[in-house]
Amino acid sequence: MTIDQPDPHFTEPTHGYWQTLEPPGMDPARRRPPFRYGYPVELPDGRFLVLPIRRRPDPERAAASLIPNHASFAVIDALAGFMAELARPLAPDVVVGLPTLGLALAPELARRLGHTRYAPLGYSRKVWYREELSQPVRSITSPDATKRVWLDPNLLPWLAGKRVVLVDDTVSSGTTAAAVLRLFAAAGVTVAGVVAAMSQGGAWRDHLAAEDPAWPGLVRWVFETPLFRRVEEGWEPIGHP
Repeated sequence: MTIDQPDPHFTEPTHGYWQTLEPPGMDPARRRPPFRYGYPVELPDGRFLVLPIRRRPDPERAAASLIPNHASFAVIDALAGFMAELARPLAPDVVVGLPTLGLALAPELARRLGHTRYAPLGYSRKVWYREELSQPVRSITSPDATKRVWLDPNLLPWLAGKRVVLVDDTVSSGTTAAAVLRLFAAAGVTVAGVVAAMSQGGAWRDHLAAEDPAWPGLVRWVFETPLFRRVEEGWEPIGHP
């Protein structure tokens, strides 16, 4: 099998995904399981974005994948527009982008809210960063590596006393969102909400609630996707989005 060939277990190279939006009226047969290679999600305006299905470490399980920094400008524009409408009622003073993939969406969302800039967080420590302005985080895509998310201390005076909205591509396990919420709580910054393009599965709700019962209610998203289990004909959702 070469890099451009489909996997016999119903995954395939992803370079053709995240590039176009399909018009309303998708054939219902394409929206029924089992799914082979791609999973279509309906956007608020009725158009569809087909996401590639990628296997998880357990080869019998898979998830729909969204990689915004691989996406076309048209797809980013659409997602950022929907996310801005979710963020607008929260009246944020500052939009904060979560690393890494939230940074592809946060500036476009901030622009649509009329902001002139946004605040990026990062995983790379600069020499002037302070340990107390960081939190450990382990993401679903890097299960063997514990890293830290950092807030540049030069941003703190700008954020102090402001309402912020956190922006990420996906909320899945909830570990990244929880780490950033802890970070901002320790820094004395008010988080008005967490806005994501995709809610993946439901594990994040329990994870956030275990730390603070109010945290799950902060999260808003454009579309939901389930997790999948392997069946003979492809992939079948585990539960429903």
